[in-house]
Amino acid sequence: MSVVKDLDALLQDFADHHVPGAGCIVMKDGKVLYEGYKGFADLAAGRKVDENTLFRLYSMTKVIVCTGALILFERGKFALNDPYSDYFPEWKESSVAELTGNGTFVIRPAKRPIRVKDVFNMACGLPYPSPLSGHPTDKGMIDVRAMLAEKFNGKYNVSQEVEAMAQVPLRFDPGEHWLYGFGHEMVAALIERCSGMTVGEFLKKEIFEPLGMTNTGYRYTGGQKDQMAVLYHINDDGTYEPMVGNMDDRHEPDAVYEGGGAGLFSNLKDYAVFTQMLANGGVYNGVRIIGRNTIDMMRTNMLNDTQLAEFTNTYLDGYGYGLGVRTMMNIGGVSNSTPGEFGWTGAAGTWTSIDPENHFSVVYMHNTFPNNEEYHHMRVRAVAYGLLE
Repeated sequence: MSVVKDLDALLQDFADHHVPGAGCIVMKDGKVLYEGYKGFADLAAGRKVDENTLFRLYSMTKVIVCTGALILFERGKFALNDPYSDYFPEWKESSVAELTGNGTFVIRPAKRPIRVKDVFNMACGLPYPSPLSGHPTDKGMIDVRAMLAEKFNGKYNVSQEVEAMAQVPLRFDPGEHWLYGFGHEMVAALIERCSGMTVGEFLKKEIFEPLGMTNTGYRYTGGQKDQMAVLYHINDDGTYEPMVGNMDDRHEPDAVYEGGGAGLFSNLKDYAVFTQMLANGGVYNGVRIIGRNTIDMMRTNMLNDTQLAEFTNTYLDGYGYGLGVRTMMNIGGVSNSTPGEFGWTGAAGTWTSIDPENHFSVVYMHNTFPNNEEYHHMRVRAVAYGLLE
């Protein structure tokens, strides 16, 4: 069984040998079991990681955005089997770029419409586009973003992006495969269409303010910019080189875009409160945010065997995928967490595990590229779950 000093020692080892600095909070039943910060948020300034340090969440934004969307689901604003085109008519006639036997692509109509469920569980057929890919989908998405940047002088929002992406052919017919990518931008746009607010306004009203998450958002306020951890690139020789985050400009007060797949920043305490709300049936400190059954639906595997094979790797061993979150199906000898435990990871090293069976949650954060997620997160999971009696 782990003790607190084991997690302390692990974080210190990370800060001494692997990342400039890191923090972790473990909570159960609304109470903190462990809170620790090691190393530096800014090496040059000598600023240490502490409870005020803000981290780029990148894809850990997804857990918050999907929770926000499911609040609207509970209010009857949409159903998961609804065609997405009920909310964005531009998507009524989707097409697919199909590879032929001679290595060329043919663009044909999709066999069925994209459903709302498809955008939650990454089965809509749109990736995060790569400029190195020759696929028509990737090229089309990149071209759409270039067009929007020119048309709006870089100041377009997620709903405008989703509307424009409807002209891009999909990688596959909706629902047939799992492909990490653009789906959660479509979830964010759905929030905007169903609520009449921007994503940021809705999350602030329905999640951040009720939970007291004053250090979580898309835009800097007050002195938040100075509290942000420096993003470092880890060089081959183990040294750290400061770098500019590829979405840092979206935190500035004059920015417009608020993404569903990435874009929020937070600190450990704020995110730990959010995860405890989910771990305790949608309630924290007497404030209900979402229903217990909806959380259970969110953390139920939605992938078929084909999609699971496309999703699974050594980092995700034992997990399936629900409505925007990985979900533990089988601990399989590699994990000491609990079946039904769920969460996600951020590209720069943030990670969370949420366990409703034990009313338990873990939040870990650092900000580096590469994030070396398998090394850090699996060790944090092993030690943190050892704290459970």
